[in-house]
Amino acid sequence: MDEILQQQFLGNSVQSWIIALLIFLGGMLIIRLFRKGLLSALKKWAEGTEGDYDDFIVAETGRSVVPLLYFAAFYAGFHYLTFSPATMRVFKAAALLYLTFFVVRLITAVLQFIIMQYLSRQDNGEEKQKQVNGLMIIISVVIWALGLVFLMDNLGFDVTAIITGLGIGGIAIALATQHILGDLFSYFVILFDRPFEVGDFIIVQDKVGTIEYIGIKTTRLRSLTGEEIVCSNTDLTNSRIHNFKKMQRRRIAFKISVTYDTPPEKLELIPGMVKQIIENEANVAFDRAHLFNLADSWLEYECVYFVDTSDYVQYMDAQQSINLQLIRKFGQEGISFAFPSQSIYLNKVDPA
Repeated sequence: MDEILQQQFLGNSVQSWIIALLIFLGGMLIIRLFRKGLLSALKKWAEGTEGDYDDFIVAETGRSVVPLLYFAAFYAGFHYLTFSPATMRVFKAAALLYLTFFVVRLITAVLQFIIMQYLSRQDNGEEKQKQVNGLMIIISVVIWALGLVFLMDNLGFDVTAIITGLGIGGIAIALATQHILGDLFSYFVILFDRPFEVGDFIIVQDKVGTIEYIGIKTTRLRSLTGEEIVCSNTDLTNSRIHNFKKMQRRRIAFKISVTYDTPPEKLELIPGMVKQIIENEANVAFDRAHLFNLADSWLEYECVYFVDTSDYVQYMDAQQSINLQLIRKFGQEGISFAFPSQSIYLNKVDPA
């Protein structure tokens, strides 16, 4: 029996092969018990909780950590044996490739999960998660490129020349695509600083519309007349933007003009009339009403009130109701609205 155990096979005794196999099988058994016992219990527990963090940890443990544990069991058994330097180099290369793949995939998954969780807590979270898919592709490419450089460096390749070449090439690409990169960085500003979001009504320069889509390079608005307006992200971040969606209340100032022949006692009643009419409107707060200008052809009142909503239609409904009530009230009081007019005086010349 001892003679059989001491026989050599591929540079190792049969006894060494048996021990290495037992080490590997023992590790596999422990991992199997871990998956069937602890991991299954954690999975059931995570399904009963409301948060997503525990579900992600359990899922990534089965997806990325368990394969690494399998490799650890194989490595422990393989490391017990003795092989030629050429075989060890091949094993080392395969091990680095295996480890790099799963570690980079785990880093990418964790980063994507963090970004998605951050966006899900914001307004229109689902829409932003769809928009960030293009960004995640770029981030994944960068991480995998760094993983490839790490792998090549550990395999003994001189990555200095590669990094230098990538740096020079990156500068050339950056100069050629500086406008695209500018829009990309502006997209980051829009994504994290949130000057506007999908569904917001904005005015930027001479463009007016509702945000429909925020992309990596362009943002699309739907104008009031129906056409789609495509703006580069850089133009938007470099401009002054009026965002009406974030307006808590709207301040309205309007003017009323009456004729000069209106009696003073009627003129004194007008601010009170305006105040009463405005205060009877829902979601409206009266501020002031004054006779502030003696114009060439009329007496001008300035009236101010606030609408406790950013909705433009509700504001117009309130203003329409106020105008109609003013017309009725002025008609009842015999007050005439003024309009542009001129008085021409003719002198009759007595012929000689």
